[in-house]
Amino acid sequence: MSRKYKNHDQTDAHFMTYATVGWVDALSRPLYKDIVVDSLAHCQREKGLELFARCIMSNHVHLIARASEGRQLQDILRDHKKFTASKIVEAIISNPQESRREWLLPLLRRPDGSIRFWQHDLHPIWLRTPAVIDQKLDYIHMNPVNEGLVDEPQHYPYSSAAAYAGMPSVLSVEII
Repeated sequence: MSRKYKNHDQTDAHFMTYATVGWVDALSRPLYKDIVVDSLAHCQREKGLELFARCIMSNHVHLIARASEGRQLQDILRDHKKFTASKIVEAIISNPQESRREWLLPLLRRPDGSIRFWQHDLHPIWLRTPAVIDQKLDYIHMNPVNEGLVDEPQHYPYSSAAAYAGMPSVLSVEII
């Protein structure tokens, strides 16, 4: 693995992106995004995840986060991805209103028949300067605007932009 794709100092903030296998729009329903939100909240409460920014799109998630002292960011996110993959696939299978099930599940299926939901990588970028932090925050918060989902970043409920605008947010973040 290339050095640029490793978490450097586990207690420093990193910008990370993780995507569904094949960038499939598997998170297009709020039910599936809520599983990601709930898991991130659990990781904040129980696993030492310090979350500074987030945006959950239809096929990928952006975070700015770090691990609290004595914790490993890569371990927290490994567990988060494993849990959410299982719960989201279960929800896709059991959701009676999921009209895309027969299309979606084969796209996630491996040759051995098992299902892989998330791509393995996180592509962490170590945030060492205020300029890089600002650039990544702007990138995260403008993602739904650039995709045409909302006109203003703070109006997208699965982003931390509302918190940065001083508005209520579905998941708490620490403002940096």
